[in-house]
Amino acid sequence: MALPEDMPTGLTMELHDEVRRVLAPNPSPFTYTGTQTYLVGRGDVAVIDPGPRDARHIDAILAATKGETIRRIICTHTHRDHSPGAAPLKEATGAEIVGCAYLALEDAGPRADAAFDSSYAPDRVLVDGEIVAGDGWTLETVATPGHTSNHLCYALHEAGATFTGDHIMGWSTTVIAPPDGDMKAYMESLAKLVDREETLYFPAHGEPVEKARRYARGLMGHRKQREGQILRAIDAGLTAIPDMVQKMYSGIDPRLHGAAGRSVLAHLIDLRDRGLVEEDSETWSKTAA
Repeated sequence: MALPEDMPTGLTMELHDEVRRVLAPNPSPFTYTGTQTYLVGRGDVAVIDPGPRDARHIDAILAATKGETIRRIICTHTHRDHSPGAAPLKEATGAEIVGCAYLALEDAGPRADAAFDSSYAPDRVLVDGEIVAGDGWTLETVATPGHTSNHLCYALHEAGATFTGDHIMGWSTTVIAPPDGDMKAYMESLAKLVDREETLYFPAHGEPVEKARRYARGLMGHRKQREGQILRAIDAGLTAIPDMVQKMYSGIDPRLHGAAGRSVLAHLIDLRDRGLVEEDSETWSKTAA
């Protein structure tokens, strides 16, 4: 996958006085240009989402922080394109690994790079509202389950910004893949961010998102539209998920159909739990009035 010329891997990009970005060399139809590792602070540094276990990327992070001290390695969740770099980065720097809880599930899903990281070993698990601070920066933990049950975002008080991991991305909607992915939790987590004061999002994939709360509200509206599409598809006689995907996602890369099917399933589970649909042998129908 070719990268835009302004998105080079391994180079440090300045985004804010307290924020730099290093792009990992793992572009794909699911990760866009790759996983973005964020460096917070100057001299006294936190690394958010160290990315895949790739020596080139670890070397790039170390080069970007030469002469500085990495004190904390912070992870949003344990998908394999986000947290495996924590262990080699800790080995190189002695930094503490903090952030999301350990979670590794067996998942033969549509994207191998999203498999869970069984090597993740945090020194400390952060909880909603907990503060991690350094010289010139303050990060507040914001629990945002939905994409995964252990997903955390981090609000940088000094920038009025939130590092959103995969909860909100700057190029695509987020895949919600049951059994761990949960649409109801995801919608509640979006509403939680809408209610906060931050006006800028730094996602793990894609460009920074300005007018952040408006963007999050738009994502909530998009999910409600998908829900309506699913109910209309059932009315039209499309009762199996693959048929719904063919109808609803006709314009996307076929390699993404498996992931789209997972998100459709997440919607259907939520609709089922609300008493609106029911399942019978992998086909779905509306609940009788």
